[in-house]
Amino acid sequence: MSKTITIKQGLNINLQGEAEKIIAEVEAGHYAIKPIDFHGVFPKMLIHEGDKVKAGTQIFYDKYRDNIKFSSPVSGTVKEIRRGAKRALLEVSIEADTEQSFVDFGKADPNTLKREAIIEKMLQSGVWPVIRQRPYTVIADPKDDPKAIFISGFDSAPLGVDFDLIVHGQGETFQAGINALKKLTSGIIHLNLPAGDANSKVFTNSKNVQINFFKGPHPAGNVGTQINKIDPINKGEIVWFLRPQEVITIGRLFLEGRFNAERIIALTGSEVKSPKYYKTKLGASIAEIIRNNITQSNVRYISGNALTGRKIDKNGFIGFYDAQITVLPEGNYFEFFGWALPGFGKFSFSKSFPTFLNGKNKKYRLDTNLHGGERAFVMTGEMEKVFPFDIYPMQLIKSIIVDDIDAMEQLGIYEVDEEDFALVEYIDTSKTDIQEIVRRGIDMMRKEMS
Repeated sequence: MSKTITIKQGLNINLQGEAEKIIAEVEAGHYAIKPIDFHGVFPKMLIHEGDKVKAGTQIFYDKYRDNIKFSSPVSGTVKEIRRGAKRALLEVSIEADTEQSFVDFGKADPNTLKREAIIEKMLQSGVWPVIRQRPYTVIADPKDDPKAIFISGFDSAPLGVDFDLIVHGQGETFQAGINALKKLTSGIIHLNLPAGDANSKVFTNSKNVQINFFKGPHPAGNVGTQINKIDPINKGEIVWFLRPQEVITIGRLFLEGRFNAERIIALTGSEVKSPKYYKTKLGASIAEIIRNNITQSNVRYISGNALTGRKIDKNGFIGFYDAQITVLPEGNYFEFFGWALPGFGKFSFSKSFPTFLNGKNKKYRLDTNLHGGERAFVMTGEMEKVFPFDIYPMQLIKSIIVDDIDAMEQLGIYEVDEEDFALVEYIDTSKTDIQEIVRRGIDMMRKEMS
């Protein structure tokens, strides 16, 4: 039975540069898997530079969970195994072949397979890492039986991608992915959609799911918000989550018998001449996607959205879980007496600038300037206005800062992820790296509980 849930706390940040609903194809040439995308993974290499690989060839595994394997998204030659400080593995890049070849994992109907067989196929193919768990936002443990699985079918973040467009025409594949997921939990699969009549039939006709509708501002599309409102996590409980494209990847594994890492990526942002969608593959280099399509040179490239994405360079690679590239003006300038100026054209949650008179539909060209430096972390009462959880955000953040494990547990650390605090960080007058603090607290709690 479906539910309709209204989110009142939150904030929509309307940026210029929404992707036009056009899908172009692009061959990136180079692709990469980056261990930094996977919290808590310590990679052990299975290949060397110069090796030939197929799409689905295992390239590394997790040192502490050797059944969690990561596979090449394309066939080609291992171009570089790039390491950083203390030889930490940063990325494995692969130069793709003109003609793609795949490791054959065998076609199968998930409805006829047992849970163990589905898990084994997903582990061996490298598809398993698409499933993550809460708490901690780490790759799910196949030994667990989650109390529920959550699929967020919409993105409410700034310039968020249109999943209806992405799943169009892929109903059979999406349903195959759902059927496989259904064998992995004794609980409910929640498919969460925006309220209204504009949802794709791929979503609304899906079987083996409970469809829930959400209305309200961002972060209504965040899976953390949806879990909190539908089935909150208590100590000792586990839920799994993923996005629609990842469900499709699972479905392709069973229908095609191979790791098909095709992705549709949105190129967005005010500095993009022609923002639109591109069909490429997981971990693609953005160089070909942005070629001759950026208005100026002083920009920041972000894998993901403007609030939670990771900065990359113009030859960087899209993150494993990202379906969006955002291009914003770089804010590397000093604004003399900026606090004293009227601020025409600036966006402010607190109505500090007169632009709030423009109404809710005004779109802004915002840069990455912080407009001030780090200052005292004080209580303002503003955080609660954009944080829809039944949690005290300020108190939880402070408990993490002082390493108070008991207080963190009592204040709801199991329910949150750093992306849930992105809006809190955005409106924070202290300019504190709140998402970084929250991630440190989550990692601390995971280590304490392991």
